[in-house]
Amino acid sequence: MKPARLRADILAGLTTSFALVPECIAFALVAHLNPLMGLYGAFFICTLTALFGGRPGMVSGAAGSMAVVIVALVVQHGVQYLLATVLLGGLVMIAFGLLRLGKLVRMVPHPVMLGFVNGLAIIIALAQLEHFKSGGAWLGGAPLYLMLGLVALTMAIVYLLPKLTRAVPPALVAILGVGLLVYLLGLPTRTLGDMAHIAGGLPALALPQVPWNLETLRIIAPYAILMALVGLLETLLTLNLTDEITQSRGYPDRECVALGAANMLSGAFGGMGGCAMIGQTVINLGSDGRGRLSGVVAGVMILLFVLFLSPLIERIPLAALVGVMFVVAQQTFAWASLRVLGKVPASDVLVIAVVTVITVFTDLATAVLCGIVVAALDFAWKHARELYADSHLEADGSKLYRIHGTLFFASTTPFLEQFDPAGDPPQVTLDCRHLSFVDYSAIAALKTLRERYARAGKHLRVVHLSERCRQLLKRAGVQHG
Repeated sequence: MKPARLRADILAGLTTSFALVPECIAFALVAHLNPLMGLYGAFFICTLTALFGGRPGMVSGAAGSMAVVIVALVVQHGVQYLLATVLLGGLVMIAFGLLRLGKLVRMVPHPVMLGFVNGLAIIIALAQLEHFKSGGAWLGGAPLYLMLGLVALTMAIVYLLPKLTRAVPPALVAILGVGLLVYLLGLPTRTLGDMAHIAGGLPALALPQVPWNLETLRIIAPYAILMALVGLLETLLTLNLTDEITQSRGYPDRECVALGAANMLSGAFGGMGGCAMIGQTVINLGSDGRGRLSGVVAGVMILLFVLFLSPLIERIPLAALVGVMFVVAQQTFAWASLRVLGKVPASDVLVIAVVTVITVFTDLATAVLCGIVVAALDFAWKHARELYADSHLEADGSKLYRIHGTLFFASTTPFLEQFDPAGDPPQVTLDCRHLSFVDYSAIAALKTLRERYARAGKHLRVVHLSERCRQLLKRAGVQHG
């Protein structure tokens, strides 16, 4: 590796590690867990996915989407059941990758991707507002003005420094610079240490203390599957986004296996589950972190913070981290999706809006599923409307129909409406040269058409079927001669 690339990855990883700490602590607290569980999870998941995953430059850790999924389990059954769930969830992720199901992410339409990105950008921004509270109440007076001033200073450094130099990541300079300013001037503002104390020892291997029986499996299996699906979905969509930013190609199946193995190791050593984190990934890529080393440095630094550097890290002002995350939210949001509102079909605008809103108010998996359903229904409706027929009488008095389009569940009614069994001559030919049969609904429609002509005492002959359509009809036992 070239020295310049090595230096860029190390600095990017260091910058990313500062942004990982408060997020992982916050997500652990959301899930009613010890903050160290979030940090241990971040160490294992970030390091292992960086080393063995399918997308260099992407950052994974203890993610908020996972915390929301498992909070009910922790409240009802305790931490040990969570660790067992993380183990089982990791196993599901590995199976998903080994079965090569990562390619399914290609079925996610671009408007759904835009909605996913916009929703997460809004979530990142809204999450920072919690840092403007103290004891559950909003800050006011001098503490609020100081917080706003430091946030604005941080954002100004991140935006303006690249115009002067690109030798160091602007987010790193902003965090360290604002932190040094607060320390030297003794400014009374909240620091990372006010969230939680992060000093601890090395994570120890200990299998979850739960009964290993079917009753435990019944409890943890639904959470494990949901956790795995949410984690895989967020990871694969972030991988797609990283591919676009870096203009390179990742390997989704390999990433799924690495993520699953990392989650299993995290659960075995007392860490919470995790997946790709879009905010930290944007910070890493924005700091020119393109190689595996950047993710490894970020993960290892998390452990070093816990073991040796907690007194220094706990002095970092929350305002500096909030400012950086506000910039990340601004850079993550797909502003281009607003500029194309009047230039793309209304259905695509609807999908973007639906996914964005559902991501913010519920969860990512529900949002993406709803987006795909809306996009699929729109696709089916448009294709159903494109089916049409040409017809004319032949010299021998028979009638020829040429159908153009795709015959599937949504187009069977328009297909049947093209014909007039009562008014047609005794001999009718259906030319399927330009017609494609897709599903069982298409077969049923052809069978219904035959029966209508038979009841009218007329014969329908089907010609020019493709080989695929012939096989489809043959398996269904439908005559097409």
